Amino acid sequence: PIRLRKQLMTTYVAPTRDMRFVIEELAGLDQLTRLSGYEDATPDLVEAVLGEAAKLAGEVLAPLNKTGDAQGVRLEAGSVRTADGFKAAYQQFVEGGWSGISSSPEYGGQGLPELVLTATMEMWNAANMSFAMCALLTIGATEALKQHGSGALKSLYLPNMVSGTWTGTMNLTEPQAGSDLSAIRTKAVPEADHYRLYGQKIFISWGDHDLTDNVVHLVLARTPDAPEGVKGISLFLVPKFLVNADGSLGQRNDVHCVSTEHKMGIHASPTCVMSFGDRNGAIGYLIGQENKGLAHMFTMMNEVRQKVGLEGLGIADRAYQQARGYAKERVQGRALDQKSGDRVAIIQHPDVRRMLMTMKSQVEAMRAFAYVMAVDMDLAHKHPDAAGRQRHQARVDLLTPVMKGWCTELSVEIASTGIQVHGGMGYVEETGACQHFRDARVTPIYEGTTGIQAADLVGRKLAMDQGAAMADLIQEMRTVQAELTKADSAELTVIGASLTAGVQALEQATQWVLQTFSQDPNAAAVASGNYLMLTGYVCGGWQMARAALVAKAKLDAGEDPGFHGAKLATARFYAEQIMPQADALLKIVRSGGSSILALSAEQF
Repeated sequence: PIRLRKQLMTTYVAPTRDMRFVIEELAGLDQLTRLSGYEDATPDLVEAVLGEAAKLAGEVLAPLNKTGDAQGVRLEAGSVRTADGFKAAYQQFVEGGWSGISSSPEYGGQGLPELVLTATMEMWNAANMSFAMCALLTIGATEALKQHGSGALKSLYLPNMVSGTWTGTMNLTEPQAGSDLSAIRTKAVPEADHYRLYGQKIFISWGDHDLTDNVVHLVLARTPDAPEGVKGISLFLVPKFLVNADGSLGQRNDVHCVSTEHKMGIHASPTCVMSFGDRNGAIGYLIGQENKGLAHMFTMMNEVRQKVGLEGLGIADRAYQQARGYAKERVQGRALDQKSGDRVAIIQHPDVRRMLMTMKSQVEAMRAFAYVMAVDMDLAHKHPDAAGRQRHQARVDLLTPVMKGWCTELSVEIASTGIQVHGGMGYVEETGACQHFRDARVTPIYEGTTGIQAADLVGRKLAMDQGAAMADLIQEMRTVQAELTKADSAELTVIGASLTAGVQALEQATQWVLQTFSQDPNAAAVASGNYLMLTGYVCGGWQMARAALVAKAKLDAGEDPGFHGAKLATARFYAEQIMPQADALLKIVRSGGSSILALSAEQF
């Protein structure tokens, strides 16, 4: 019915029950509360934060998702105007303090763990991915400025960026320089205590808008005497409006949006072509050291890559929720074990159940993976022991490309499955299922395609320490495997056998990649994408196995049998239906690259 379709299109209910389970039972919130600065992050406080975030996501942001998709953005007299309702919603977002939830109290942030930010960001992205991207970029820009900016820049800009009063952007790509940043031509000419920038940047998300009075651009450019290649890139802060010494806004800077892109999805997120220095040069301020800009920008890039993985998680859950709702309401056909009788909702049909369980199990695996990684990020900053901080940072470095690549690839697959659950109605824009797919499709592309993430995983993260961080991860997985083998439970036995096979596949694939990389880099590069996905599936299976152990203990104690029974069944489905992909991917990885590289360019 039309009413049902419109309701599904705008409805989002944050899965706070599963979020709390993951936060408390898998991520280990209790260990964070023992760290200096996180003492107040108690379960009660976190539950209150999740509850308020869920209200904002469900009641304010989700209803604007379709509006933003339909209206998009418009460029008027050099300024970008956002869709109806976005400015008011952003004001509520800022007033709630959501932009600075994990930022340092020194600059007005709330200082809560990354784990809490991760849960709220999942909600924002599920409710309205276009809206959430603005905050995502600001958080990344804030982190880069905090780590590398001068004291003067931090005191002048960070309080307003942390509060969300001003937003931040990332300006890397140029028409001739996409992922190859060594080809950047934007120039920065020194002048007194600042620089003047000249050049053009493309694909700049939220490069201009009407949500805030100022936009703070982080821009890669070259100084006049800089060496060629990536060693000659510097990082600059270029505000839309110059800022006076007292923090008030001054004159308009020489930076403008000259056009916006017409995209497949995320229509409400302005993707801008930005021009710097059309008149007298855009005034900018050096962040960090000259010619160290790419290293400084990687602070923001890695932060954003982790959060783009959360975009994948959020949009996947939104697609699952809509498919589940439609399947419960759409009446079509009779059950296979009924030769007569009433027609049933399509959720009763086995193949629809298969699709929904595939969506549900992978969303839950992604959520657990993302939240546990968020705790590694917290411990990398707050662990009292230097060796502990280093170990957790190594884990974050290793898994960031997996978080970005695996979660976003799955988001496209899950959103596509959501359309399939709807049948013909899924292909009709009115239901909203199409939008989830269109929005999800960009996530494996920007902030480094999946191929770039895979190359980073194999060529840098594994090679850098010869697989030591991966070996540490595998050993941790084996401790869970050992717990499962001791369990007296049919479900846990099945899950344990699956995890054993998955971990073995990951270990063997890692050994093959490490051995091959030094001898035949092309063969390792060919295998890298499949190796990344294999790593993701096994990491997901590891977390689902941990969830199963907790759920079984809770069931035995008679706690919330409905929730924990579903959690155990979902973990078993993942073990039986999803995890076997690791073995298949191992075979593909080991096959080498000869067939892929066999043809000359002319033979294609």
